[in-house]
Amino acid sequence: MGWDGSIGRSDLTMRLHISPCPNDTFIFHALIHGLVDTEGLGFDVRFDDIEALNRAAIERDGEEDIVKISYAALPEAVGAFRLLDSGSALGHGNGPLLVSRRLIGAEEWSDVRVGIPGERTTANRLLSLLFPEAIHKRAMLFSEIAPAVAAGALEAGVLIHEGRFTYAAQGLRLVADLGELWERRTGLPIPLGGIVIHRRHGAEVAERVGRVIRRSIEYAQAHPEASAEFVRTHAQELEAEVRQKHISYFVNDYSLSLGAAGLEAVLRLTALDRSVLL
Repeated sequence: MGWDGSIGRSDLTMRLHISPCPNDTFIFHALIHGLVDTEGLGFDVRFDDIEALNRAAIERDGEEDIVKISYAALPEAVGAFRLLDSGSALGHGNGPLLVSRRLIGAEEWSDVRVGIPGERTTANRLLSLLFPEAIHKRAMLFSEIAPAVAAGALEAGVLIHEGRFTYAAQGLRLVADLGELWERRTGLPIPLGGIVIHRRHGAEVAERVGRVIRRSIEYAQAHPEASAEFVRTHAQELEAEVRQKHISYFVNDYSLSLGAAGLEAVLRLTALDRSVLL
């Protein structure tokens, strides 16, 4: 997908690479459209599926400025990128869902074909941690997983984004809420995705970007109607109710700032030392 371009003048234009999902478009709408003080920064935006974003950060070093990535991909990206405090998707009760058409016994998982939304996604990381027997995985676009399970092409699938709200309508049943299992095991929020900035920009620019993202979130929360059309245009799921659920689940206080609990969750999932994130 091509760069969409930025609005307004700036002294530094950043390439912003995010997903088209409602939480990202809601968070970044005001920033992209110059509705908040961007501190002299401009943003050229590009939208991609989360696994494409992970690859962009890891495999195309130097081409990206700011990227949304899965937290599971952070260990591979952290050498070139630093994690920003704002813009993340973490929370409680909003993790990936493992679904199927039928009841699957514990002894069957080693033979079950499972759709995942990418090898480097947090969804896949949680599946590996919580269902290590599920070894036959097929990486595919997140929006294609539920239909593939419903059609019988796969026996189970891990759903993220809007798919976690609509699977029942496709005749699928919940096998496990992977986020809930993570929370029970750790007592921490589920670290799904975060925003990283290339280290060539330095700490001062990173702090500016972090402030602007937080400002953009605060604007979106105060004026939800302002981003409604932008969110609808880019969403995979066209139902307004589903888009709103998506935003309410994934944009929260952890999006404004990771905080101590959010950072601890990231470190627990990634096994990184906090010093390497700075």
